[in-house]
Amino acid sequence: MTPDRFFSLLVALRASATTTTADLAALLGVSVRTVLRDLAWLQEAGFPVLVRRGRAGGVALLPGGALDTTRLTPAERDQLALYGLDDRQRDLLGASADNRRVRAKVAPRRTMRDDLLPLSAVVTADNEPWCGRRAEGVAPAALVADLRRGVRLRVRYRRSEEPDAAWRLVDPYGLLAKGGRWYLVADRAGAARLYALERVTDWRPTRVPRRLRPGATLPGVAAELTSRVPEAADGIRVRALLDARQLDRAARMLGARLTVHGRTGADGARAEITFACRVLDDVRQLLPFAGDLTVTHPAQARDHVRRLAAELVRHHA
Repeated sequence: MTPDRFFSLLVALRASATTTTADLAALLGVSVRTVLRDLAWLQEAGFPVLVRRGRAGGVALLPGGALDTTRLTPAERDQLALYGLDDRQRDLLGASADNRRVRAKVAPRRTMRDDLLPLSAVVTADNEPWCGRRAEGVAPAALVADLRRGVRLRVRYRRSEEPDAAWRLVDPYGLLAKGGRWYLVADRAGAARLYALERVTDWRPTRVPRRLRPGATLPGVAAELTSRVPEAADGIRVRALLDARQLDRAARMLGARLTVHGRTGADGARAEITFACRVLDDVRQLLPFAGDLTVTHPAQARDHVRRLAAELVRHHA
């Protein structure tokens, strides 16, 4: 169980005298089987969790649990549900002061082992990417108030491949913080989209309530959008041989679009890889590997790498 899900599960159990595994699964975005496994973990860790099976059953956290949320207001419980953000990201949302007040009110009644250091003393979070630059564009805190009104937004947005911004009418779900960047998650014409806040130049709230797809939620839509990887049907699968010493670097740079198939050669010095591209020009992301990488397929990808390399040579001649 991840720390985020552990915390959210405890808050959910405290918020209701009795709930069901199905409701918990829907709230956490996991399967019922995963919820049952998490509940068993809590019981083994000493939390007084009661699980009654059957049609009249349910899940309850008995009095005496280690997390005291009884003194929190509904707004403060909302702060606890805002998990996964580091202190800087909470500052950007304008929520850091509220969060400090909540953490001061939530105190464990006892510890399982007095000789152990608190988890907060040995774990810290920093969601900023290495060598990342400070984000520009709209501040998350400036957009939150209009998002909480639940209305449609007119957003002036510049796509990465376009020089000028254009107005778009969207139905917003909310904000996503990922990889040190902020995104607006919204539907446009019924299709889910991610809009990087650093390329949002302006916005206008409308008086029309947002119209979301039935059953769609911010966590679910965000997970759907961020898990998409181009497949051969709607992109290009580029195969290549890469020096094995560069595999860690390639994993950092290419992320989920990289697939490593195994080593090749007598000494295993090269690795067979596949890089998923949305468009042919994405192969320029392989240029930093220089002579340590050889594109083997398809032919148009090899030709494009050759053209890009020749352009570099001419530019630096």
